[in-house]
This record gives sequence, structure tokens and C-alpha cells, in this order.
Amino acid sequence: MLHRQNITRSLATLIVLLVILGGIYALWLRYQVEPVTRDGKVRADMVPIAADVGGLVTEVKVADNQAVARGDVLFVIDRPRYRLALEEAEANVASQEIALAQASREDRRNHAMTEVIAGEQIEQGRARVDELRAKMGQAIAARNLARFNLERTLVRAPVAGVVSNVSLQPGVYLTAGKPALALVYSKSMRVEGYFEETKLPAIRVGDPASIYLMGVADEIQGHVQSIAGGVEDRERMGADGQLANVNPSFTWVRLAQRIPVRISVDKIPPQVRMIPGQTATVVVHPRTDGRSIHRSLPW
Repeated sequence: MLHRQNITRSLATLIVLLVILGGIYALWLRYQVEPVTRDGKVRADMVPIAADVGGLVTEVKVADNQAVARGDVLFVIDRPRYRLALEEAEANVASQEIALAQASREDRRNHAMTEVIAGEQIEQGRARVDELRAKMGQAIAARNLARFNLERTLVRAPVAGVVSNVSLQPGVYLTAGKPALALVYSKSMRVEGYFEETKLPAIRVGDPASIYLMGVADEIQGHVQSIAGGVEDRERMGADGQLANVNPSFTWVRLAQRIPVRISVDKIPPQVRMIPGQTATVVVHPRTDGRSIHRSLPW
């Protein structure tokens, strides 16, 4: 009886050890072999919005974190000033038209009376017409530029997205090219997964992927869009035209380099909101097409 109990205890202990070893092996496969990373970030392209013309901001038409469509007016620059500039340019065009018409009539009259008008005077009249035509072209170009600047006083969204960091208020003077607010380009939303280099052999472009945001259990579906073409070598320094400066130190613990892998988002659950900067876990599901990949140990 006692012998049977000892055998039972030994078997139970062996089963527990096997379960523990199996669990450790499964965790090792999950986090060391399979293409999984908890080091992922939600990314999106940021479009800095700047005015193409300088002047006082007279109206701000958006609020912070507001969704906008392409072409929506975000804010307005001093339109009366640029409208006056356009009117002045149009008046200059009209003046040049009158002067050119008068010079053209005189030139035609001079050519019709070559017997009584000196050739030098006729040439001067022709040169006057050519000069006024050139000035006419300059006046038209200035008018078109003034019209273009007036249109650019309405600063519009170049892409659809969400405006962020809106602290702009009417009365602020903006110079041309100075960013006034940021626009998150919605269609560029993606996830960047930083995979250890030992896991890259199992990842190919087009493989389906599952994305899990921190604190959210719902799965976001995606696929591998691209793999980074290179990363910075921190062990080597030296600019172009100089000899390589290689760090001579070496440690026994060799950490695998992390390579960015871009994951394109295919389907987002209705109740899930993706915000650039969120932390994510990325699981890549390698496609099974009969190809096997042989990987060596990290050491």
C-alpha cells in the first residue's frame, strides 16, 4: 500500500514538472521564437499647418482635436489687406491697358504717315508699344499673384485628419511658413512593431498580423506592409570622408537588435479608438506555403 502511494506521488510530481516545463517551453516559443513583440507603437503622419502669407489671424474656425475634411478652412489671415492689394493690382492693369491702347493708336498713325513723320520717331513709337506690353505683362502677373495671395489667406486642410495642438487665437501675427498647428493624417494610421532581429526570418511582407492596444482586448487586424531597410549602427561612428570609429568594447551579453516592421491596419473594431503614440502588441501570423526557415541559436 505504501509502495503504491509513493508511486502515485512520484507520478504526480512528474506530471507537475512536465506541465511546468511545457509551460516554460510554450512561453519560450511565444516570446523568443514566434514573431511577437510587445514593443509596438501606433504611428501617423503629422502635417504641420502653416500660412503661405503673413499677417494677422482674424478668425480660427477649428477647435482642438476636431476632425476636418480635406479643403476645410482652418483659420483666416487678414483678408481686407490682401483684398486691397488685389484691387490696387487690378487698377494698375487697367492703367497699363489704357496706356498701351494709346501708344498702339499712335504707332498705327505714325506708320500710316511715313511721308511726314521721321523714321526715328516711328521707331520710338514702336519701342514705346513694346515697353508698355512688357509692363502690361508685369501688371497682369502682379494681379494674378495678388489674387493668389488673397485665396491663400484662407488656410485650408491639405488632407483629412484631426487637428491637434490648437492654441492659435485671433490677433496673433503669423509669418509665412511658420507652423501654427498640427494635423494628424487619418489615412496614414499604422503600427510600427519593433521585432528582434532573430524573429525577422519568420516575417514576410503580406503576412497577416494581429494588433492589441495596451488595455484593450479587442483584436485589430492588419498585415505586414514593409520591413525597415536599415537601422543605425551605434557601435560605429564617423562621417563621410573619415575613417570608421569602431567601439572596441565587447560584452558577453549580446542583445538582439530591434528592426522596425510597418503594419498596415486593415480592420478596426467599432469600439476601438487608435491614437498615435499608443503602445501595442503585434503578433505576426506567418503564411504556410511549404517553405521552412532554419534559424541558428542567438549565440
